[in-house]
Amino acid sequence: MIEWYERCGLILNGQVVKTPVVIASMAGITDAGYVLARKEHIGAAFIGGYSIDAETMEASRAMAAAGRDEFVYDDPVAELKTQTEALEGCGVLVGLNLRGSTPASYAAVAREIGDGVVYEVDAHCRQPQMTALGCGEALLHEPHRIVEIVEALKAQGVTVSVKIRAGVADDDAALARLLWKAGADILHVDLMDFGYARIRQIRNACPLPLIANNSITSFDRAMDMFAHGADMVSLARRSDERTLAGIDAAIRRRADEVGWYNAPKQLCRGGDIRALAFCCLPVKHCPLIPFLEKVGLTREEYMDLKARAVTGTPLAEGKMTCFGSMAWCCKSSSPCMLRGIAAKTAGITDQEYMHLKRDLADRIMECVFDEVPEEDAD
Repeated sequence: MIEWYERCGLILNGQVVKTPVVIASMAGITDAGYVLARKEHIGAAFIGGYSIDAETMEASRAMAAAGRDEFVYDDPVAELKTQTEALEGCGVLVGLNLRGSTPASYAAVAREIGDGVVYEVDAHCRQPQMTALGCGEALLHEPHRIVEIVEALKAQGVTVSVKIRAGVADDDAALARLLWKAGADILHVDLMDFGYARIRQIRNACPLPLIANNSITSFDRAMDMFAHGADMVSLARRSDERTLAGIDAAIRRRADEVGWYNAPKQLCRGGDIRALAFCCLPVKHCPLIPFLEKVGLTREEYMDLKARAVTGTPLAEGKMTCFGSMAWCCKSSSPCMLRGIAAKTAGITDQEYMHLKRDLADRIMECVFDEVPEEDAD
């Protein structure tokens, strides 16, 4: 577990996540058996979707009768207990993707199943039988109802994920901010055709762990998401063992070689808020200046924040660098003789340097999102 944490730094629901590769829910398909057959190459899995009350179970039966894959059962709690018990000790973070007609339905399941799993609110399903009940994607048109569900689950002391479909709500970034403030712990985003630009927009709006979903079937696609704000990527229809194994192995190699598997692009190349860890002093006109304004930091606050954040770390060293400290230095992938000399003098490798930059990015996000402004940072 220490190796897993050092590689990716992911802890969710009190559990170290061994790899940022996730299986997404597929109704009638993704259950405990499906996950166990792929457990060697995933860090988390959301089983379901499961309907959890009379109204949604009736909708599932109607969908199944029309030929759609669905999980159909008489007792949702008994079924979920069977599934979660089968996954105990498998080394995979388990999430339950749920469809309920009221906040009370979600809370009732959480009381019975307990806090050993993540509860994922399905605000994603677009089947008409579900949306007619105000479930699934229909929730995205009434965000206050998702908030009510999140609050009902959080009252049970459990970890909450929300699965959304990008481009349905009026403003995905505003929705992400709303869910974060309501107490959600994870945001799982089906990006549809919006791609990494939308994940970057959401990352710049809230600090929640982000899972990017939709057509992420290769390492290159995963890297696009990681470089623009995603913490994890999820696969559904292409979650076969070969594809999962290939992406997982490539991410592990990158993490070991680079030191920060989901390091952002630099801000001037389209990076997200975490890229402030690589920015220099605000002394010239560049994308840094307007970005600081968008996230509510003055130039002085930004400079003070980074200087304080690296105090007592090797990043505080580097008098020979452009601005006298590696706090202002760029990514290890950008050739720089002065940064290289500074790192060598400080006794750190490129991988350790990037680990420290990851820690710096975390500190910056903590500060920015402690007093987040109302405007979105695109």
